[in-house]
Amino acid sequence: MNIQESVIGIDLGGTKILIGEVTKDGEVLRSKSYPSNTENQAKAVEVLLNALDDYSENIGFIATKQIGIGVGLVGRVDYKAGIWLEIEPGKTNPTPLAEMLEAKTGLPVRLGNDVVCATMAEKQFGWGRETNDFIYLNVGTGLAAGFVVDGRITQGGHFNAGEIGHAVVDIQSDVLCGCGRYGCVERLASGLGIKEEALRHLNEYPTSLLADSKTELTGKMVLHAAEQKDELAEKIIDNATLQLANLIMNMVRTTDPECVILGGGVTRNEHFFQKIKANLQSNTIRFVTKGVVRSQLEKDKVGLIGAAVIGMRLGNEGGQE
Repeated sequence: MNIQESVIGIDLGGTKILIGEVTKDGEVLRSKSYPSNTENQAKAVEVLLNALDDYSENIGFIATKQIGIGVGLVGRVDYKAGIWLEIEPGKTNPTPLAEMLEAKTGLPVRLGNDVVCATMAEKQFGWGRETNDFIYLNVGTGLAAGFVVDGRITQGGHFNAGEIGHAVVDIQSDVLCGCGRYGCVERLASGLGIKEEALRHLNEYPTSLLADSKTELTGKMVLHAAEQKDELAEKIIDNATLQLANLIMNMVRTTDPECVILGGGVTRNEHFFQKIKANLQSNTIRFVTKGVVRSQLEKDKVGLIGAAVIGMRLGNEGGQE
């Protein structure tokens, strides 16, 4: 294998760090996953630097030359200044991570929010090859979106665009979100939200398939139970898919996309995906001409590929045009 150049991609999420070597065509040559620690930014950076040392020493690189590093990070990121601003509200410690990695590796570095990076991957190698106007909606442990309008990603004046997990979709809900409001879609329809809803109602359904799984219950288990017609699981999934459909219909009224792309592990479940589509009102989404679809990219690698994409764009202002 004779590959001249590659980019180092780093995808730092809430539970894992994925490091890999990616070609300009988006091919992942090698990768390795490490546990992350997002207790605070200082600890997260320490774990990241140790993981990068391990990767360099024990995995190594295939291409002759690495031209840069792209890093996708959970939370708010000032991609222009190369500063990781915060993991989440209350975990704020602005960290010049790009500068730190450049000093360590001697390579140019660009940072981005993790969902922005996934959106970049979709733009470069997925549905974005067919349209310049789309929404990438990531439904995983949490819930966030990337908005591409006329080929450009919207990030906002405080690098906080796309945090639509905090959009209220159920004004009658008694589910309190960490943001202080009730009925936020992330608390009802993300992987974590689905799990929490199951735990909240478990005592009301003693014969549920989930009744014996209290300590190790996951969102994936709730999805599987719904496929088996479990009453509790069906109730939760019916509401989650209704509220996601409401969210999608609200979002398309904002940016007028040609396509809505669903990413993240939760939407890979066929039962869940079909229920979302069944709740979409045809008149509302009539201009979404390329449909509400699932990502064409491998869910476990999309963030890594997206991080590499911003690393490839080191000649552009901010690396994220």
